[in-house]
Amino acid sequence: MTLHKRVFFLLGTLSIPTLPALIPITAAQATSVEDRPSFPTISYWDNWTDPQGVTHLTKCKISTFHEASTTSAETPDAGKVMLSTPHDGPATMTIQVQPPHWKGGWDESHHVQWIVPLSGIYFVKAMDGTSVELNPGDVLLSEDLAPAGRGADPKGHLSGNVGNAAVALQVLRFGEATPSHIPCQRQ
Repeated sequence: MTLHKRVFFLLGTLSIPTLPALIPITAAQATSVEDRPSFPTISYWDNWTDPQGVTHLTKCKISTFHEASTTSAETPDAGKVMLSTPHDGPATMTIQVQPPHWKGGWDESHHVQWIVPLSGIYFVKAMDGTSVELNPGDVLLSEDLAPAGRGADPKGHLSGNVGNAAVALQVLRFGEATPSHIPCQRQ
């Protein structure tokens, strides 16, 4: 892309009040779409509890990434990567393997945790009737803490395996994290 086209592109993306601050512009300052980092969007399911104590499953996206370097003494040529930190603090990672036909029954989460199926198909159903099947690589944020039961109605979430295979889950549990009680807050 020529310098003239780069400057036209850059100026075309700015609002009028910012134009005087950019003139004059040099070739080193001009960037094209191809030169900008690509910010990913990662989908996940949020299993959350509303203020009335009812659990819900909402499809969300993580899109707040920043560029960082992974260069170290061991990897001096490592390039830049995109990072997002939806949770921070002490965590425990476990691998949970559920045998074929496993059903967990209705339960509530006691900690905020991220769950990623590694093999098999895992399902989760919320109190509002929403149900999702999670395949290997899908992501679930389980923050349905403190759901309120209504008489004999189920409380929390129902989960289990789909099909005849065992299911392996990676579970990252945050002991000190608090649930948001609003969907899609981990963006």
